[in-house]
Amino acid sequence: MKKRLAILSLLGVLCFAFANAQATSDSIMARHLRERGIKIVDGNSVDLLTSGHDKFVDMFEEVRNAKKFIHLEYFNFRNDSIAGLLFNILAQKVKEGVEVRALYDSFGNSSNNKPITKEMHDSIRALGIDLVKFDPIVFPWVNHIIPRDHRKIVVIDGRIAYTGGMNVADYYIEGIPEIGPWHDMHMHIEGPVVNELHTIFCRMWKKQTGEEIKGETYFPTYIPSRDFQRLAIVDRHFKKSPDAIRDLFCTMLNSAQKKVLLINPYFVPTHKVRRALKNAIDRGVDVQILLSAKSDIPLTPEASHYVGNNLAKRGAKVYLFHGGFHHTKIMMIDDLYCTVGSSNMDARSLRCDYEVNTVIFSKKTTAELTDLFNEQLKSSTRMEKGYWSTRSTGKKFQGWFGNLLTPVL
Repeated sequence: MKKRLAILSLLGVLCFAFANAQATSDSIMARHLRERGIKIVDGNSVDLLTSGHDKFVDMFEEVRNAKKFIHLEYFNFRNDSIAGLLFNILAQKVKEGVEVRALYDSFGNSSNNKPITKEMHDSIRALGIDLVKFDPIVFPWVNHIIPRDHRKIVVIDGRIAYTGGMNVADYYIEGIPEIGPWHDMHMHIEGPVVNELHTIFCRMWKKQTGEEIKGETYFPTYIPSRDFQRLAIVDRHFKKSPDAIRDLFCTMLNSAQKKVLLINPYFVPTHKVRRALKNAIDRGVDVQILLSAKSDIPLTPEASHYVGNNLAKRGAKVYLFHGGFHHTKIMMIDDLYCTVGSSNMDARSLRCDYEVNTVIFSKKTTAELTDLFNEQLKSSTRMEKGYWSTRSTGKKFQGWFGNLLTPVL
C-alpha cells in the first residue's frame, strides 16, 4: 500500500511538472491570478500614453466631456501650471453638475517641491471640488510614514479610466533642468475592467471620508467584446493584499521562458524579486533591464547600478539610459503579456505603500512596449564587464551602502 501511494505521489509530481513545462508564461500568470481571487476581465481597450503631453491632452479632453462624475486618486498634484489647468477644468465641470472627487496623499504632497498649500487646498474645495488629503501628517509624524497612497487612478463616468506611473506635474512635459526629459507611462482604458479600478478608488475614498460610493451610476454594466484585450488589476493593499505586487513580479519572472524586458526607476528589488531575476538568468532567459543613469532621488541611482552590475555579471543585459530620467514602470514577458503600473521595484512599493498594476494579456500591447524599450536603447549604453571598476570610490560606497538599505528604500 505504501509503495502504491509513493508511486501515485511521484506520478502526481511528474504530471504537475510536465503540465507546467507545457504551459506558456501567460497561462501560468493567468492561473496565478485566478488562484488569488484576482479577476481577469475580457473586452477592454488600452491606449498607451508614452509622454506627459499625450497623457494630459488625452485626459483633459475626456474630463471636459464628463457628464456624471470624475474621480481622481494621485500620490500628488504639484502646485504648478498643469495642476492649475486641471483644477480649472474640474471647477467648470462642477458648474455643469458633474460630481468631482479628488484624493491625494499627504506625504506625497509634502515631499514634492511645489506642494498644495492649505490655502490652495481650501480654495479648490470652495470651487465645489471635493478635494481630500489622504492620511494627513500630524504629530507624532512617525505614525504616518507608512503606508502611503502611491496609486494613480482617474475614473470618468465609469466608462474611462487612466492609470500608470504619472502624477500631475509640469515636469512630465517640460522635464527637469538637472536631469533632462522626464519619461513615464500611462494608459487610457475603456471596458469592464474600469469598474475594477473604480472599486479601488471607492474603497480608498471610504477609508478616508466614510462616504460609500455604489450603484449603477458609478458602476455601469458592460458587455465584453471578444475583439478586445484581457486585463487584470493587481492592487497592493496594505492589509488585504500586502504581497500582491511582489508576487506578481515574482510570478512574471518565474514564468518567463524566453525573454524579460523591464524598466523601473528605483531598482533595488527585495530579496524574493531579486532571487526570481537571478533564477530567470540562470535558466537562460534573455533578461534585459533599463536603468536611468541619473535619478531625482539621491543614493538611489548608485544602489540601482550596484544591483544592476551584479545582475550583469550573472548574465543579464543591463543598460544605462542617458536621455533623461525614466520613471516608467513596465515589464514584458516572452512577447506574450506585460504589466504597467505605479509600483517601483523597491521595498517601499512592494512592502509598504498602496499601489496598483495592470496586467495586460495582449501580444499587441506587449509589442508596443517592446518597441518603446528598443527605441530607448538608442539613448543608452550597456553596462559592460568591468563597469563597476570605473566608478569612483565614493560612488562605489554609495552603491554598496544603498544596497544594504534595500529593506527600507
